[in-house]
Amino acid sequence: MSVLVYIESEEGKFKKASYEVASYAKGIAEKMGTSVTAIAFNASDVSELGTYGVDKVLNVDNDKLKNFNAEAYADAVKQAAEKEGSKVVVLSQSANSKYLAPLLAVQLEAGYASNVVGLPESTEPFTVKRTAFTNKAFNFTKISTDVKVIGLSKNAYGLKESQTNATVEEFSPSLSEEDFSVNVESVDKATDKVTIADAEVVVSGGRGLKGPENWGMVEEMAEILGAATACSKPVSDMGWRPHSEHVGQTGKPVASNLYIAIGISGAIQHLAGINAAKTKVVINNDPEAPFFKAADYGIVGDAFEVVPKLNEKLKEFKEKNA
Repeated sequence: MSVLVYIESEEGKFKKASYEVASYAKGIAEKMGTSVTAIAFNASDVSELGTYGVDKVLNVDNDKLKNFNAEAYADAVKQAAEKEGSKVVVLSQSANSKYLAPLLAVQLEAGYASNVVGLPESTEPFTVKRTAFTNKAFNFTKISTDVKVIGLSKNAYGLKESQTNATVEEFSPSLSEEDFSVNVESVDKATDKVTIADAEVVVSGGRGLKGPENWGMVEEMAEILGAATACSKPVSDMGWRPHSEHVGQTGKPVASNLYIAIGISGAIQHLAGINAAKTKVVINNDPEAPFFKAADYGIVGDAFEVVPKLNEKLKEFKEKNA
């Protein structure tokens, strides 16, 4: 009756979020007095999962599952849960997992709690803390079904090492043609940039930068910090930056450790989407900009003067601490 955790990988390599959900599953397992089983798809090296408390890994090696397919993955995870007798299944809150989790919950006849931010308050009854109202409040959700599916918010639990000797078992779920009613022909991804979903640091620009020709200093800061670049909705709407960089309630959510907003006033929809960022830094020449109320640190000044100077200081700091 182990806790089952779905481990995401890309081209055979695990993402940081995978280690976080493994750590979280270990925390639940300790509360329930049981072990942790992970299921991974076409992973090249699963040994590192033992560092984060995984006792057993079910490795699915199937070329048909090379690309993410929600229906097929849900069926495979369901079969793994039934095989292990798992009463709790843990996933991340990545775009793929958000698609997968409801399908899995239906197949397992399980209650599903998304955006969970901590270990269960209790296991009898099973109660979890979740964010609500675009991260402005919390609620406590009681899951009364026999099987529970938990979606862990990014950066909510962190990485916690708990060394185990993880055993590896090849797992071949029985998949039907119905599982492949939707086929992924190809996936196009930018390989030369850090994605917003995976970034520890996000540097974002708004209309205060006055035009696309002024984004050089934003990109320079992102390069220095190893960060992803992002923008506000008006910027993407005007075509200054691609829509893939639009963050906020109507764009991509941000849950990075550091979010730097340059020339963004802080509309309520933008703040709702970046509220989960751990530390927020705002650079704006308007001291009354709403963003300052939500910021951890603020600089009132002209971005065209502040950012180049800040970039120089960051370069110096990086060189000294290389």
